[in-house]
Amino acid sequence: MNAKPTLAVVGATGVVGRVMLQILSQRKDIWGEIRLFASPRPAGRKLAVRGAEAEVSALTEGCFDGVDIALFDVPERVAAEWAPIAAAAGAVVVDNSGAFRADPDVPLVVPEVNAHRARNRPRGIIANPGATTLTMIVALGALHAEYGLRELVVLACQAVSDAGRAGVEALRAQLSQVAGTELGTAPGDVRRLVGDATGPFPELVALNVVPWAGTAAEDGWSSEELRVRDEARRILSLPGLPVSVTCVRVPVVTTHSLTVHARFQGAAGVDGAREILATAPGVVLCDDPAAGEFPTPADVVGTDPAWVGRLRQSLDDPTALELFVCGDNMRKGAALNLVQIAELVAQESAG
Repeated sequence: MNAKPTLAVVGATGVVGRVMLQILSQRKDIWGEIRLFASPRPAGRKLAVRGAEAEVSALTEGCFDGVDIALFDVPERVAAEWAPIAAAAGAVVVDNSGAFRADPDVPLVVPEVNAHRARNRPRGIIANPGATTLTMIVALGALHAEYGLRELVVLACQAVSDAGRAGVEALRAQLSQVAGTELGTAPGDVRRLVGDATGPFPELVALNVVPWAGTAAEDGWSSEELRVRDEARRILSLPGLPVSVTCVRVPVVTTHSLTVHARFQGAAGVDGAREILATAPGVVLCDDPAAGEFPTPADVVGTDPAWVGRLRQSLDDPTALELFVCGDNMRKGAALNLVQIAELVAQESAG
């Protein structure tokens, strides 16, 4: 790589792509040229990055020539086609889709937890975990390093922006319909008003929660729930870790919230855990319920860390801790982790 590597952002006009451009403009500028790519339809559009405008180009043959690192936030089918092309052209690809997350030759990386994995990339591709996993894994990684995780039970309350613009638009449209009404007091009253306008979700989300995300998998589990299980195991290098996840879509625009029950190899005291979390990179401990201090999506949205509160010893198990974690699913849950991985790769040559 050159002293200042060339970076490509593929999917620059999408929701996560635009957040990536914001983050690249906010963090230390280690980049030379930044090239922006998207589908043919928005090609030619200009977007701001690092205080200047850059034109968006369509993906074409040879477009990755001279690119050192390529950040991808595109649908799986697009990533599956173009990420290997970028890697063959000499770029290190960091992909946010699910196309490569289960590939044993593609490391799944969270810089605060397993940064060393980024160096071993046989296919020239590094995978970014999903937003739900990223919300909890930095805090869990810090606790695991001290206590040794042996079981994980998670309830994931997922924001609608996890489903992209369509999810946000569906919630806002439904909220405008129910605002100022007395709905939500009789069976089916909200559904009769909203009708079939549920957007990308199987049920309405306004004045409601939907206990489903992803597609149907075996034995009643969803693909999203199994994905979080698999990702947690890979990132923590615990292939046999018992993990149970339930995903629930909630009427929040951005920021996932997770209740976590974590069992460890031995006794895990609250005081020790509090000290670990208070000093862990990428984590903010916000935990004084008596004073009304705990993380909520409304306060966490737009920030980078994982916010942890409601830290408690399990009542019936001295080896288990209960905690509540919030994280912006557009920032650390997607764009920020991509950029952090790119910075890791850039440091390899700089060092």
